Amino acid sequence: MEKVRQELDDTDRRIAAAMLAAPRASWRTVGRVLGLSERTVVRRAAPLFGNGTLRATAVRNPAHFPDLIPLALRIRCKPDRITTIAATLARRPDTLWVDVLGGGDEISVILHLDDPDTRNTLLLRDLPATPAVLSWTSHLLLRTFPAAFDWSGGLLTGTELAALRADMPTTTATATPQPLDTKLIPALIDNGRAPYTDLAQRADTTALTARRRLETLLSGQVLRLATEVDLARLGIRTEALLWITAAPGGLEETGRQLSRHPQVRFAAATTGPANLLVAVAATDIDALYRFMTHTIGALPHITTVDVTPILTGVKRTGLVRPGSL
Repeated sequence: MEKVRQELDDTDRRIAAAMLAAPRASWRTVGRVLGLSERTVVRRAAPLFGNGTLRATAVRNPAHFPDLIPLALRIRCKPDRITTIAATLARRPDTLWVDVLGGGDEISVILHLDDPDTRNTLLLRDLPATPAVLSWTSHLLLRTFPAAFDWSGGLLTGTELAALRADMPTTTATATPQPLDTKLIPALIDNGRAPYTDLAQRADTTALTARRRLETLLSGQVLRLATEVDLARLGIRTEALLWITAAPGGLEETGRQLSRHPQVRFAAATTGPANLLVAVAATDIDALYRFMTHTIGALPHITTVDVTPILTGVKRTGLVRPGSL
């Protein structure tokens, strides 16, 4: 693999933003939307995927997998052991996000646990048996708001985003996982931009069937595609988790409003003292302050907010960050 580039120019950033918003968009579509030639997009984007600057993957929607348990953990650790604990958690195949927070003694983790036994083993055996872990709280993710899934970092206009989404499958009322998906979904997790011929080979089917099945999974929100990138390379250098308490009657409205904001990467209703978890990405501290005062401050149902800055992202969308372990 080539060495990951540390800086991207404006064109690279806009191409990366298009990949964030529409992970399987064709090079032709990206070029048309951004006003670039297809050749330019290929010349710039292919190396970004080749060297790991951009990585495409997929994430299951727990609402369509009854045995899957979506859980958020806040873990306090001994500061001198926090990198070891974060690395251990990142190596687990069921962790999606692993972030080091605050003053360097807390880790936030998002997991998709396979079943109750796996959850109980983690919470009742593994964490208590780890001397470096001081305390933790667990929060069930009751509902993840999907609007934030096509996040673009605020680098694209509304018109550009709409044009990128025009070729995406339209939402259907229902979609049930099929036996074929047990092979198709892992192939997409490995590479969210894998050609249909490769998906067909992994799933023992035809390319046409693989394409139709993928479109059904996406339109039915059984699966979502994602592109992982170090946000600092897009000029986004301040990230934070917001643990928000909203009045129960306004929780749905608040979650949906925040999930549509261009600075919000993730929003989910949770159990625990706070009932809404929001991941915010801003260009700098001042932009985060304006988000708190202008966006959060304007929402009528919010009563309290706990802001925890993210010091470093170890794992995102199921992918370990290069150089983090």
